[in-house]
Amino acid sequence: MVPLALGIDIGTSGSRAVAMRPDFSIAASAAVPLERFGANDRDPAVWWAAVGATLEELFSRIDRRAVRAIAVDGTSGTLLPVGGARRPLAEPLMYSDKVSDAAILAAIADAAPEASAAHGATSGLAKALWFQRLPDIHAVLHQADWIAGQLSGRFDVSDENNSLKTGYDAEARRWPEWIAATGMRTELLPTVVRPGAVTGRLTAAAADLFRLPRDVAVVAGTTDGCASFLATGAATAGDGVTALGSSLTIKILSDRPISAPRYGIYSHRLGDVWLAGGASNTGGKVLTQHFSLARIVELSAEIDPATVTGLDYYPLGSAGERFPVADPTLQPRLLPRPESDADYLKAMLEGIAAIEALGYQRLAELGAPKLTSIRSVGGGTANAAWTAIRQRKLGVEFLPALCDEAAAGTARLALAGAKEAGLL
Repeated sequence: MVPLALGIDIGTSGSRAVAMRPDFSIAASAAVPLERFGANDRDPAVWWAAVGATLEELFSRIDRRAVRAIAVDGTSGTLLPVGGARRPLAEPLMYSDKVSDAAILAAIADAAPEASAAHGATSGLAKALWFQRLPDIHAVLHQADWIAGQLSGRFDVSDENNSLKTGYDAEARRWPEWIAATGMRTELLPTVVRPGAVTGRLTAAAADLFRLPRDVAVVAGTTDGCASFLATGAATAGDGVTALGSSLTIKILSDRPISAPRYGIYSHRLGDVWLAGGASNTGGKVLTQHFSLARIVELSAEIDPATVTGLDYYPLGSAGERFPVADPTLQPRLLPRPESDADYLKAMLEGIAAIEALGYQRLAELGAPKLTSIRSVGGGTANAAWTAIRQRKLGVEFLPALCDEAAAGTARLALAGAKEAGLL
C-alpha cells in the first residue's frame, strides 16, 4: 500500500483536498462548494462541514488506511476568536475585512517596525486586537489553525506564514516584544511553528469520524498563497511564479527576506528560503473591461507575438497602482488606440508583460535573486499569444507548473511532516 499525505485548502468559495504520494504525484482530489452547507461562507461550521464532505469524497477514491499525514491551508489574514471550549465567539473577520477602529490602527502604527506585515486595517494583528475585547475569549486563531484544531484537538498552535500578518517575526522566529506595546494580550496568540512541522495526531473523535488510523500526523500548514506557490514545484532560489488571474501577482524564492512595505512586499519563510512578491492592479480584469472572454480568445488567434506594436501601455482598470510602481494616483495608459481590435488587445498584453518584467526587476533591486525560471498559473496561461509575448519580454525559461491547486502545495507540507515523523 503506497502511503498518502493529504492537503486541505479552505478558500473563499469552497473546500478542496488532494491526496499525494511520496513521489509528489497526485492520487486523487476532491472539491466541495461552501454554499452547499449554508449561505454564510464566514460561518466556521460551514467551513468544517465542507471540509468533512470534501474528505469523504476524497476517501471514496483512495484507500483511507494509506493516509499518514494531513495539513491545512487557509486564506491569509482571516481570524476568529474562540472561547474556552474552542468554539467561535463571533463571526470571523475575513482576509479582506478592515478594522475601522482608529485607536487600534494607531497603536500598531506606533509600535510596529516599518517592515512588519502587521500594518494596515486588514492585518491579522488589527483583527486580533479587535477580538480580544470579547468576554470569555481564550484565543485568537487563523482560519487554518481552527480547521487543523478540529483534527488534532490543538487550538494553541499556528504556522509562520499565517502568523506573519499578525505580527510574527519570521526572521527571529518569535512573537516580537513590540506586540505587547500595541495592547495585545500576547497569551491569546498561538505558539508558532514552521510549516511542515508535526503538531500532533488525530484525536480519537476525528479518527473515528473519518475512519482513519489514529496515528495520522497533523502537520502545520500555510496560507493559500504560499500553498499555491509550493504546488507548482518551484523550489530553488530564483524560481518565480506568476499568477495571471484578475490581477497580476508575482512571487520569487529568495535566499534572504525582502521587505518593502511601500510596494506591499514582505516575505514568507519556507524553511531556509523566503517567498517574496507583490501584486499589481493590472491583469485579466482590465482585459475583460474591454472585451468579452470569447472575444479575447478570438482576437488572440489573430495576434503575431513575434512582432511588437510599439505602444507603451500601462493597463489599469482605474487610477492607482501598488506594485511594481507605488503610486495611488497612477493613471491607466491605454492610448493611442489602434484601429484593429487585435492590435489593441496585443498592446495590452505587451503592457501587462512589461509590468510583470518590471516586477521581477524591482524585486531584484530590493535584494531578491535574479529571476532564473518562471512557472505560470491562472486563467491567462491558456492564452498562447500572451505566453509568447511574456517569454520574449522576460527572457527566462518557462517551466510547466506541476499543479495549480493550493491543496497540492499543502499536501507537500504534509508529506514533509510524515517523513519527519517516520511515517513514510
